[in-house]
Amino acid sequence: MQNLDRLHGPESVGNESLYMQKKNILITGGAGFVGSSIAIHIKKKYPGYSIICLDNLKRRGSELNIPRLGSHDIRFIHGDIRNREDFYPCETGLTTIIDASAEPSVLAGLNNSPDYLINTNLTGTVNCLYLSAKTRADFIFISTSRVYPIETIEKIAFSESSTRFQLSEQQEITGVSGNGIAENFPIEGFRSLYGATKLSSEFLIREFNQFCGIRTVINRCGVLTGPWQMGKADQGVIVLWVARHFWKKDLGYFGYGGKGKQVRDILHIKDLCGLIDFQIHNMDKLSGSLFNVGGGQGISVSLYELTLLCQKVTGNKVRIEEVTEDRQADIRIYISDNSKVKASTGWSPATLVEEIVTDVYHWIKENEILLKPILLG
Repeated sequence: MQNLDRLHGPESVGNESLYMQKKNILITGGAGFVGSSIAIHIKKKYPGYSIICLDNLKRRGSELNIPRLGSHDIRFIHGDIRNREDFYPCETGLTTIIDASAEPSVLAGLNNSPDYLINTNLTGTVNCLYLSAKTRADFIFISTSRVYPIETIEKIAFSESSTRFQLSEQQEITGVSGNGIAENFPIEGFRSLYGATKLSSEFLIREFNQFCGIRTVINRCGVLTGPWQMGKADQGVIVLWVARHFWKKDLGYFGYGGKGKQVRDILHIKDLCGLIDFQIHNMDKLSGSLFNVGGGQGISVSLYELTLLCQKVTGNKVRIEEVTEDRQADIRIYISDNSKVKASTGWSPATLVEEIVTDVYHWIKENEILLKPILLG
């Protein structure tokens, strides 16, 4: 990855450094995996910045991040973005809002009430936008690749190797190539309630950008992973896979023949943090932008390949059930074409798949007693 600190850091901005232009940042979902990671990254790099992390602590394990935030002098507020009054303590002097709060499961609302999903992912974002308009704060949104429709993704041309499905170079659908899915991929179709709430939020963000004069950036992230992600089957699969190998617990390949050839690109959280850092400090240039953000073709992995890596890193093998029936809302392959964000920012993901697996493994090993009841619960 290019050294963005050297190219675009405080020392490169005229006579007045960005560090002197103190930022007051609110991060929603701030005790979650993404929010807490961004908060700690920014605070360590810019210790003079004021950072508030707001979170309702619904996801199990998020409470473990509260002392981590406190150790970096980051203020934590136990609040919920569904309640606009919970923002009152955050309103003074805000310069940036990073909306990393979400119900992130693609299965959420499909077999139970969608109320929490919709009220968090859509109404919550609206509340954040109201706050941004009120305080004139910049707005950075953590969206998802799941905004792209399932049915169209499943029509993408692919081939099959011994270990994975892979994109064909020649495609008939707009916005997809051997490099992955780009921002102009067709948006019409169904995508899951989770994807629909995030896409609806994106539409509203664009309206606030245009009509309220808010500077905004939308990041459609693929699979994010790394230490302090409390991985589950429906969200956080890399951590789940490593954890199951670490503790020698069974796993399963579900759908598409049951061989584990489904593929995703993955992105280490520290690489995302580097990009968000750049966006915070370059909103004049980037406002109104929408980016696909992921590891791309070069940092992608199938479940079968992930199993081999987990065996190599942990030294353990586990039983894996093969279930041929496809699961609801699943997709065969997703790769982010991150050409646009690279061209606009100079950013590129740097952490390769085996490094990611190794990093997660060492985190679990160092925190085994703390994490076991959460990751295996």
